[in-house]
Amino acid sequence: MDKVNLAEKFAAFSDHWAPRRVAGYNGNDIRIVKVEGEFVWHTHDDTDDFFLVVDGELDIELRDRTVTLGPGELFVVPRGVEHRPVARRGEVRLINIEPGGTHNLGEGSPQRPVVEG
Repeated sequence: MDKVNLAEKFAAFSDHWAPRRVAGYNGNDIRIVKVEGEFVWHTHDDTDDFFLVVDGELDIELRDRTVTLGPGELFVVPRGVEHRPVARRGEVRLINIEPGGTHNLGEGSPQRPVVEG
């Protein structure tokens, strides 16, 4: 039970689209991630997808609209909704909360490793 300094955790890595687990609660992972450019279109059949922007500007593309998030703003993509995060205007640092073991590319997709960070 130690506090988490997000600035230190973000400074410890430079790769994009590679989440780091920094804490957990009630079976959920609290992950930080740096993103730049486009991710892939995907869905999560069994869970919502939580995004909280710490720094930068992130677009969450949905098939019918785009939600733009700035620092301190969050958005929850409901389970089963196809979406694609996009960082068009430079690097974005964000917090993502999902049940432990959730696949980053959606269920049934190859898992991208979540590193303890």
